[in-house]
Amino acid sequence: MRTFQIILMSLALIATFAAEPRAERAASIDYDFIERPANTPPALQAPANVSLRFLSIKTIDGYRMNAALWQPGNKNPDTTPLLVAVHGSGGSFAKPPISFASPVLAAKGYGVLAINTRQHDEHVNTDNFLDIRRDIEAAVHTARALGYRTLVLYGHSLGNIQIQYYAANNWDADIKAVVLSGMFANLPWKSRTILVQNEDNFRALSEAALKALRENKERDVLAKGMHWITGEDVPITGQHFLTYRSEASSAADGTYWIKRIPRPILMVRDAGDATVLAFEPYMLLSAATSAGSLVPGIKYVLLPNPKDPNPNGHPFLDNQQPLVDAIAGWLAEQRL
Repeated sequence: MRTFQIILMSLALIATFAAEPRAERAASIDYDFIERPANTPPALQAPANVSLRFLSIKTIDGYRMNAALWQPGNKNPDTTPLLVAVHGSGGSFAKPPISFASPVLAAKGYGVLAINTRQHDEHVNTDNFLDIRRDIEAAVHTARALGYRTLVLYGHSLGNIQIQYYAANNWDADIKAVVLSGMFANLPWKSRTILVQNEDNFRALSEAALKALRENKERDVLAKGMHWITGEDVPITGQHFLTYRSEASSAADGTYWIKRIPRPILMVRDAGDATVLAFEPYMLLSAATSAGSLVPGIKYVLLPNPKDPNPNGHPFLDNQQPLVDAIAGWLAEQRL
């Protein structure tokens, strides 16, 4: 009889646990360490006392991106500030300035997790601005999983507005500072008045992008190209135009986002930059110091360049060490 009672009690317990609801996973951020990607330039090497490892990171919406992790060899992650670095338009972690700044910053004691967002390299001008936050989010959560407890967000060129947007909308306590280099001010305004400079062309792009959106073809390349900094018309998708370039719908306006960042900010520009014009950082500086701004402090560093504006200015090729020194020096001022 006792055996029978035990069996009944066991069956009752099993039935009870089976009836309880189970937690399910709706989405996740995953990462794996991988071999050196085949297209990584041989010149991308770690200096002495620095390690370089590569990762594949899956974002919460399923996009998989590569990343480069630079770590000082003599420091533990939990005591090392880490920069989450985002490249510019059509850039990557293997292109300047991220490529040369990362190893030198690591040699100075800072970790760097540099990611290839979904608009890297040949994907230039194809992405949706609002999706890039998921790439940054995945990098931030990966950094935490790796043991880092002090984070700095660093964005160059197009990455500057992507970082601004993320920092303004994510007030996480472990994000301590924001670094911007080669930063434009208001991209939709700049796209229309400086890049395109043709109202008929801009209107045609707007109409084509809206038509593509209405037909659920916003990810397709438009039949008409957008005038670019090279002086040529370049391919562009409807979603990129609408979320970056259109004044009616774009969210890529730094003068709006920068004053909503509750962290100290460093901005660095090369005086030889032919892409970001001299007045643009001052538009950001004005917004960041305006009444009601959340920014606790902002510093603007203009690096001298004896050359006239030239293509080397925007990626800081003439000012590699000064750029790194400006970033590391400011981080030290922030006690990071």
